[in-house]
Amino acid sequence: MGDAVLDSVVIGAGQAGLSASYHLRRRGLSHVVLDADGAPGGAWQHRWDSLSMRDVHGVAALPDSEPPADEAGRANVVVPAYFDRYEREHGLPVLRPIRVDEVTSAGDLLVVRAGDRTWTTRTLVNATGTWSHPFVPRYPGMETFRGEQLHPVAYPGAEHFRGRRVVVVGGGASAVQLLGELAPVTDTFWVTRREPVWRTDDFTPDHGRQAVALVEERVRRGLAPASVVSVTGLVLREQERAAERLGAYVRHPMFVAVEPDGVRMPDGTLESAQAILWATGFRPAVGHLAPLALRSEYGGIRLDGTTAVADRRVQLVGYGPSASTIGANRAGRVAARGVAAWLDREAQSESIASSA
Repeated sequence: MGDAVLDSVVIGAGQAGLSASYHLRRRGLSHVVLDADGAPGGAWQHRWDSLSMRDVHGVAALPDSEPPADEAGRANVVVPAYFDRYEREHGLPVLRPIRVDEVTSAGDLLVVRAGDRTWTTRTLVNATGTWSHPFVPRYPGMETFRGEQLHPVAYPGAEHFRGRRVVVVGGGASAVQLLGELAPVTDTFWVTRREPVWRTDDFTPDHGRQAVALVEERVRRGLAPASVVSVTGLVLREQERAAERLGAYVRHPMFVAVEPDGVRMPDGTLESAQAILWATGFRPAVGHLAPLALRSEYGGIRLDGTTAVADRRVQLVGYGPSASTIGANRAGRVAARGVAAWLDREAQSESIASSA
């Protein structure tokens, strides 16, 4: 472990991590950004090839920059190139590939460990997001299925499934988008635990703020964060209208078991399938923070803004309401302010102690 004590360590170099680093640098705070990936781009570099910038409605600009303008390009190419330029242009101190194993407390300081390397820091900004932690629920008989089961993190494109009936599981935006790609090339069957909520009105900025506020309220109470999409409702875009005409968005209730050749429905019928696509979302990738005991009795990490209530040295960005690109930018600024406030508080405490 080196002798230098940093003002902060940022874990993760996605939108939230880069935004936080930018604002820390503007404040003159010493820090490093530890990124588990081997190249810039955060989770965007791992998205499926058919996801275009038009599909994701563009990407919010990072602070003091212009957003990528290529609406037709592949998101997993355009956004990583944008992040790469941003890191270089602003001289952000990103180190990669470094996968953090754990963060522990050592008196007033925090110790970040990755393999045999460690960093000692006064504060931490965690920006690890969710992409590295896909969630697949357990259902009876999953291990007996003779077809293919996969999560969108490994989605190989619609052509991969041509000629195979695909059960798509999940009620979020990813399921809707994947059905839009799959239905024109193969037979699909959509199941969700709850009836999907469709938006019939325009999604205004006010709607967005209301949705984010609902998610913020959950993390303030220490509940596990819900996605912003879960409270905004779903909408079909023009590129999904063909799938709609084919009946892809007729929702069926969740099956009760998986069998070798399909899924068993609540009414006892067997729906045949050769593939199951579990578009069942993600969970926050925060296992490395376990030694800090940040979780509340409700299972989530209680936040005051971006500050962890259980340990105010820790800021969480890309968590809950800041999981979108727009929310991530704001969270990065708020986190840097939280870091500075903690450092000021510590400096004042030291000053009082030395003069006593």
